[in-house]
Amino acid sequence: MKPSWWILAGLLASGAALTARDPSQDQANIARAESAVADAWEAGDGDALDNRLADDFTLTDAQGIVTDRRHAVDAVAHRDPAYLMYKRHDLQVRLYGDVAVATGVLSLQGHTANATFAGDYAFTDTWVRADGRWKLAASHMSLLRTR
Repeated sequence: MKPSWWILAGLLASGAALTARDPSQDQANIARAESAVADAWEAGDGDALDNRLADDFTLTDAQGIVTDRRHAVDAVAHRDPAYLMYKRHDLQVRLYGDVAVATGVLSLQGHTANATFAGDYAFTDTWVRADGRWKLAASHMSLLRTR
């Protein structure tokens, strides 16, 4: 039995639609996702953060401590540390197919049970697209020194 030409055309068209994405739309989606992650950290919204993280997410903080998704979500939910300001700026997004690298500056102000802190940090976030959604797979930050 021969497949009809319209079935073949439909399959080809759907394949083209799946592979053709607008890079500027992906960059805008990453920028929105970066804002949502920052808002979750600042508001102490563990559920919102959890929704944006890949299952195997890792965070390397400015002290070189590496943590996983569970620890990051718990820290946000318990507000330890608590952030008064968690703002990302100077964002640049580079796309590599279903992977994106976002870099920029993170301005923080907050406190723990024992201390207050504030500073500017360079960050690098690695995003992966899976099942039609961008998820944060890895994040790294380093303290920016003043000259």
